[in-house]
Amino acid sequence: MGNAEPRSHRAAGLPRNVWVMTITSFLTDISSEMIVNVLPLFLFTVLGVSTMFIGVVEGVAETTASVVKLFSGWFSDRIGKRKGLAVLGYGISTAAKPFLYFAASWNAVLTVRFADRLGKGIRTAPRDALIADSVTKRQRGIAFGLHRSGDTAGAVIGIAIALGILLAVQKDVQLLSRATFQTIVLASMIPAVLAVVVLALGAREVGIGGRKRLPCFSLAGFDRKFKIFLLISIVFTLGNSSDAFLILRAQNTGLSVAGVLGMMITFNVVYAAVSNPAGALSDRFDRRRFLIIGWLLYAAVYLGFVFARQGWHAWTLMGFYGIYYGLTYGVAKAYVADLVPAELRGTAYGVYNAAIGVTALPASLIAGALWQGVGHWPGLGPKAPFLFGAVLAFAAAVMLTGLRGGSPAER
Repeated sequence: MGNAEPRSHRAAGLPRNVWVMTITSFLTDISSEMIVNVLPLFLFTVLGVSTMFIGVVEGVAETTASVVKLFSGWFSDRIGKRKGLAVLGYGISTAAKPFLYFAASWNAVLTVRFADRLGKGIRTAPRDALIADSVTKRQRGIAFGLHRSGDTAGAVIGIAIALGILLAVQKDVQLLSRATFQTIVLASMIPAVLAVVVLALGAREVGIGGRKRLPCFSLAGFDRKFKIFLLISIVFTLGNSSDAFLILRAQNTGLSVAGVLGMMITFNVVYAAVSNPAGALSDRFDRRRFLIIGWLLYAAVYLGFVFARQGWHAWTLMGFYGIYYGLTYGVAKAYVADLVPAELRGTAYGVYNAAIGVTALPASLIAGALWQGVGHWPGLGPKAPFLFGAVLAFAAAVMLTGLRGGSPAER
């Protein structure tokens, strides 16, 4: 059994920090997904906000998180500590969420989303670096895969709770009401608070030693492979607009609010089921291949949304979209760790997440404009953002085939 994996490589043998981070993300996603999947419907249906401004809300929120990720990752390398920044970030997001209860305009929603994503920006890079610091290089894929599975399992439960509230509060579930949205916001606070408590009490610092001199907001110290991967990821992300547009497109094909939530449960169940085995397999094979397959699948799913005519079409496509997420999200985090030195890991995650998130702003703005018929495809309407995304995803996959290095076999 020369090829058998050692026990330490299996999920049961992963360090305490990985499990604590997984439970924290599980609880956080219960809270977040209760809100995020109905928020575009709240903006569009209750507040009457156009898709252009929905793109602004989501784009600004994600860009805010990304710029902060750049600094927080670098700062965690500088001080040699990760946990405190992660706890602070989760705490800020938890404190911001209740204010959605009072939101009566898109500006108010934007303010809350800004604060929530500020917290996400502070916590993400240090959290990812703490996971990577806590495991061996042969455990990276399965560690990040387990983390994504826990995160996504929380999403399934969160959406299910939101659906249960919807069915309990509303008689007509075709459209979302303000009262239902407010009830969901209040219920989301319980798991959010528990997540902060679990992280604060359960996680442990891993001694990495601070560095007095580190490049701030710079690619200095990173090799060519990481920089190329960063560029290719930006190309992909430019066509990867907020998932809010997928939700709106699903409703556009005829799904009710209850149907949209059911669709998102399917997406997250598939995502959770794929993440862990994909991460484990990426520890044995070239992670780059998982990303290429995932991006090609993304292109196919987005192309499918161009031709979707009925609600079940959107529902089915979201199942395949979950496979894309499972193949790529955790694997990409592990791949970043493969490409950079350990002492720059926090900075690398900050740079990577910042690049992806900053690109999310133009991506969402472009999607919103294309949806409304602004630009080169005025006749496509809601289909246009998905055609645009499919083209860029295919281009990014082709570009990634030319990048070598970073697989477990080559390290």
